[in-house]
Amino acid sequence: MSGRQEERRPGAGRVRPEGQPEGKRVTATASEHVPGQGPAAGPGGRASWSLLFDYVRPYWRVLLAGGALSLISSLAGLAMPLLAKSVVDAFGRDQSLAGPVLALTAAVVLGAGIGALGRYILERMGEGIVFSARRSLVGRMMRLRVSEVDRLKPGDLLSRVTSDTTLLRAVFTDGIVESVSSLFMLVGAIVMMAIMDGVLLLVTLAVLVVVGGLVGLVMPRIQRASLKAQEAVGEMGAVLDRVLQAFRTVKASGAEEREIASVGAAAREARDRGVAVAWLSSIVGISAWVSAQLAFVAVLGVGGARVASGAMEVSALIAFLLYLFFLVAPVGQLVSGFTQVQGGLAAVKRIREIEDLPAEETAGPVPAPGTAPAGVTFESVGFRYGDDRPMVHHDVSFAVPAGGMTALVGPSGAGKSTVFALLERFYEQQSGTITFDGRDIRHWPLAELRAAVGYVEQDAPVLDGSLRENLLFAAPDVPEEEVRRVLALTRLEDLVARLPEGLDTKVGHRGVLLSGGERQRVAIARALLRRPRLLLLDEATSQLDAVNELRLREVIAEVARETTVLVIAHRLSTVTGADRIVVMEAGRVRAVGTHDELLDGDDLYRELAATQFLLPT
Repeated sequence: MSGRQEERRPGAGRVRPEGQPEGKRVTATASEHVPGQGPAAGPGGRASWSLLFDYVRPYWRVLLAGGALSLISSLAGLAMPLLAKSVVDAFGRDQSLAGPVLALTAAVVLGAGIGALGRYILERMGEGIVFSARRSLVGRMMRLRVSEVDRLKPGDLLSRVTSDTTLLRAVFTDGIVESVSSLFMLVGAIVMMAIMDGVLLLVTLAVLVVVGGLVGLVMPRIQRASLKAQEAVGEMGAVLDRVLQAFRTVKASGAEEREIASVGAAAREARDRGVAVAWLSSIVGISAWVSAQLAFVAVLGVGGARVASGAMEVSALIAFLLYLFFLVAPVGQLVSGFTQVQGGLAAVKRIREIEDLPAEETAGPVPAPGTAPAGVTFESVGFRYGDDRPMVHHDVSFAVPAGGMTALVGPSGAGKSTVFALLERFYEQQSGTITFDGRDIRHWPLAELRAAVGYVEQDAPVLDGSLRENLLFAAPDVPEEEVRRVLALTRLEDLVARLPEGLDTKVGHRGVLLSGGERQRVAIARALLRRPRLLLLDEATSQLDAVNELRLREVIAEVARETTVLVIAHRLSTVTGADRIVVMEAGRVRAVGTHDELLDGDDLYRELAATQFLLPT
């Protein structure tokens, strides 16, 4: 492996662009927002409630149906105290109990059945909302600009897709609908209590008003605490992802205990944030319970006195107390529902932070790529990774003619990998012009541009799945004979013959079952199957032994007869036969020529060749 600057940041799972300082993140401009660094306003400054209901709008009919069934179930519940009163009255008058008891039983069974159906409808709707939110969020993430994703933590992104979206289901099933149903039941119970005895109602409301005031004070704090708790969970995921991405390095470094402590500290922070939410929620919940008990004691005392004075019947007091018991559940559900909603509002803010980040242009239908090699030209290109970062390219100019092989060489930090990042339009240059096939790359449809360019990264990522799936990742419709041709070209036939299930063998997470050189050749084969007009090779031979390096040099030379090859190399032996070599230093082009011309005319190239024993004897 070379000592070039594009080393991996621990746990980031990404290659740090050349020229971007390690350990620092690109600072957002004034118009951008970095998730987790303060609240982001919704689109057009819309309130969180509006953003929340964006998710339920496609399901509004289902929401109404489920809500209606819940209300009917509540009505059945409101009828029970009156039916219980009729049972007591019939008993006191020596009348038949069959009718009242049957009516009470029917109300219980019917209410429970309708309530269960409504609950099922709402739960199913909740799953649909979660599915839609996750699909939308993942789709947005896949279309984010590379510059945006470089600022984010993978673990936190996973938390937003999993934990935060799950909260949306609870908001609409346990939160909003249950709260509306509970509110209806609460109002209905209060109306019935007012009809039965206004004095006892006033006693009840006096106690409940205290709870309402407490809830109003605590709920905003619950939302803030919920947001911090969800951020803490995301940070814990980011720390754990960091460890898993560098798992072998952690093992080899004997750093298990330190990393366990690091993840444990993040988990402790998430626990503390969750405890804060639980504490506030418990304050509201216990207050609701205490208020209901106090209301029961007060009503029992005042109501008992009224029964003793003859102002009220015993059956009416029993029905009133039953309605009071009915208030306990709705009040508790309202408190729980409000808490769920606060968590949902915090979740939707975190989700919208991602959805509001700048994305690449929407990919349209990709035309069939051309077959002719494409040339590339850099004209006075200037680039930096952020407004507060130093310049990586200073007035860079060079040309890559169509066909043949051109090499980029130079010391670490010269800006070589940034050339590839700009050609793929992962980033946009601040000045100058880059043309592809004689056309400014900013005028190319992004999907069409990338379809014409094959890119092999230095660390040659291989995805979990079969070898065939990895080879066909960029070109899923390639015929079998083309796959066989490319396998022969990249010397992978022996590997396929050795694998137990051939091309259908699973290669493991990040291709762990393959050697470094095999992963690199798989990445090259994957790029070649796309029939690119320009092939970008970033240190293509860095993980190959001398024999396989020689073979791959032959492969590259053969490919260069069909397409344009632009290769970054620190092993000059790889590119001594290149048609032209561009020497870069400190973000500038200092010389262009063949190997022999540069040995004679450029001191830096001669020094690089001398360190690799390539000077003629």
